Amino acid sequence: MTTNSSTYKEDEEQKSRMVHIRCKNTGETITAPFGCTLFEIFRAAAFEMPFGPVCAHVNNKTQGMNYRFYNNKDVNFLSLHHPSGMRTYTRTLFFVLAKAVEDLFPEGHLIIGAPVSRGYYCELNIGREVQEADVTRISKRMQEIIDANMPIHRIQCPIEDAIAMFQKRGMTSKVQLLESQDALYTDYYKLDTSIDYFYGPLLTRTGMLHLFALMPFYDGLLLRIPSEKNPSVLEEYVEQKKMLGVIREHHQWQEILRVRTVGEFNKAILAGRATDLINVSEALQDKKLSDIADDITRRKARLVLIAGPSSSGKTTTAKRLAILIMACGLRPYTLSTDDYFVNREDTPKDENGEYDFECIGALDIKLFNEQMNAILRGEEVELPRYDFPTGKRVYEGRKLQIGPNDVIILEGNHALNPILTQQIPDEQKYRLFVSALTTIQLDDHNHIPTVDIRLVRRILRDYRFRGYSAVEIIKRCPSVKAGEEKWIFPYQELADATFNSALLYELGVIRDRVMPILEQVPERTEEYAEATRLRKFLMYFCSVPSNQVPPTSLLREFAGGSSFKY
Repeated sequence: MTTNSSTYKEDEEQKSRMVHIRCKNTGETITAPFGCTLFEIFRAAAFEMPFGPVCAHVNNKTQGMNYRFYNNKDVNFLSLHHPSGMRTYTRTLFFVLAKAVEDLFPEGHLIIGAPVSRGYYCELNIGREVQEADVTRISKRMQEIIDANMPIHRIQCPIEDAIAMFQKRGMTSKVQLLESQDALYTDYYKLDTSIDYFYGPLLTRTGMLHLFALMPFYDGLLLRIPSEKNPSVLEEYVEQKKMLGVIREHHQWQEILRVRTVGEFNKAILAGRATDLINVSEALQDKKLSDIADDITRRKARLVLIAGPSSSGKTTTAKRLAILIMACGLRPYTLSTDDYFVNREDTPKDENGEYDFECIGALDIKLFNEQMNAILRGEEVELPRYDFPTGKRVYEGRKLQIGPNDVIILEGNHALNPILTQQIPDEQKYRLFVSALTTIQLDDHNHIPTVDIRLVRRILRDYRFRGYSAVEIIKRCPSVKAGEEKWIFPYQELADATFNSALLYELGVIRDRVMPILEQVPERTEEYAEATRLRKFLMYFCSVPSNQVPPTSLLREFAGGSSFKY
C-alpha cells in the first residue's frame, strides 16, 4: 500500500512539473506543463507560419505535432516549405489515398511507387483495368476523408502485435518488413478503421491536407502534391514518359528476382541469395549498357553526351560504356565538360554575389563548339584542362585527333542542354541520361526517394575520397538540388536513352559503410535530423558483404575498390 501511495505521489509531482522549450523560430523560451504537445507549444509561441506547422525538429530530430514534452528541449517548427514538412504532408496523403482505395475496393491492391512527372506513380490492381471513373471516385473519397477532418492516431505496440494486425489484413509487404527487423516495439498509424505503417511522422488530422490531385496515368494513377516553393499550387505536371518506361522496366526485373520490397530483399539475403542478387543485378545493368552501345553504333553517332544529377554514377557509366563501344569495333575517347569552364573571374555570379559554377554560363560554349566540330572533322585539336586550384584554363600539349570510326564520350552536368552543343549537328549526337532511380520499396505504401540513394552515395564517396564530413555534404544538399532542378532535370526527356544506375542490392552494401559516418553528425547541428532519417531507413536493410561486388561495378565508384581510375 505504501508503494502504491508513493508511486501516486511521484506521478502527481511529475504532472506538476514544468518544461522549458527553446523555440528557434522566435528565439524565446516557453515554460509549459509537463507532457504538453508540440501544438500547445506552437500556440504559446504565438507567431504566424504560412503552410505550417506540419511537423517540427525537436533537438534536431523530426517529430509529428502530437509529440509530447517530458524534458527541456529545443524546437524548430517546420512548414511545407521545408523538405521534412513536405515529406510529412506527402506521407499523410499516401495514407488517405490508401484508405480511400480500401473503402471503395476492399480487395484492391495499391502500390505507391516512385516519383515521376512531379507526382507519385501508383499502381492499382482491382481485378480489371482502372477506368477514369474509378480515379474520380477515389479522388472524391479522398476529399471526403479530408473534409471530415478525421484524427490520425500514432500507436506504439510490441512488434509482434503489429505483425499480427497487418497479417490479418493481408498487408504482406508490411509483415515482411517488420518480420526482418530486430526491434521489440514499433509504431503504426490508425485513421478511422484503417491502419498503416510509415517510417516518418504524419499530420495529426486529415483536414490539414489542403491540396492534392489524382489523375489517370498510363496504366495507373498519378498522385500530385503541392509545390514546395509555393504550396498554394500543385507541382507543375511534366511529361516524363521515358522515365516511366525505365521504372516499369526495373519493376519487371524485380519481378524476375522476386524482390520488389525491402521485406522481400531481407528475406532473400537471410536465405543466402546475396550472391545471386549481386550477379543478376550486375548482369542486367551490363545488358542495358550493352544495348545502348549497340544503339550508338547502329546510329553512327560520333558524340555521346552523358548527363545526370550528382552521384548518379556518370563517370563509371562513361568508363564502362567506352569499353562496350570498343567491343563494337569503335575507338572511344572520354572527355569532361569541366575542362571547358571559363576562368574563375569570368564565371557568372548568383543572386548572392557568389560564383555560380552550376550554370551553363560557367562553360565556354563558343570554344567547346569550335573544338568539337574541328575534332569531328578530323582535325587535330589541343584540349584545355581546367586547373581548379588556380581557377584558370591551361594548355599542356594534350592533343586529340580522331578517325572516322572513333567516338567522343562527353560527361558533364550540362551535356544534354541544347545550348552546349548548339552548333553540332543532331545526327552526330547521342544523348544519355543517367540517374539512380530507386525502384525497390520499403513496402507497398513507402517508397525510397531517389535523392536519398544519391545522397548516401555522395556521403560515402566524399567522406572517403574527398575529405568532406557528413555535415558538410548534407549542408550543401539544397544548393545541389536547386542546381539539378534548374540545369539537369529539365533536359532528361531529350535523352535518346536513360540508364538507371541504381543497383537492387546496393543499400545493403552501403549500409554498414555509411552508418558510422552518419553517426558522427553532432546532435547540436541542424543536419542531425537528416542524418537520423537516413540512418533509420538504412537500418531496414539487411547487411550485404561487399567482397562479391565486381571491381567494375558502378557501386565501386562510391564504396571503393574499383578497377577504374577516377
